[in-house]
Amino acid sequence: MTNSLISIQIIPKTKNGESVIPYVDEAIRVIQESGVKFEVHPLETTMEGDLQQLLQVITKMNERMIEMGSSNVISQIKVLYQPSGISMDQLTEKYR
Repeated sequence: MTNSLISIQIIPKTKNGESVIPYVDEAIRVIQESGVKFEVHPLETTMEGDLQQLLQVITKMNERMIEMGSSNVISQIKVLYQPSGISMDQLTEKYR
């Protein structure tokens, strides 16, 4: 059941101050491969799904940043947990 929305901004520490864009692209690829519904926005990406599943995706994103050579990662997240169900469309329908 879709009971959560999580927005994440991932900030990997890069070697020698190189661009984070390839890292962010890879983090989004991890989300894509997970199969969860998501939307990319300029400052964060929002995912929709089961809370535990989404937290696992975040774990994989962080692990992938380290595999790519980042020494540490800051993940700023916002979580909306609603056991009765929630979707991005429900929250934004009046704006579309």
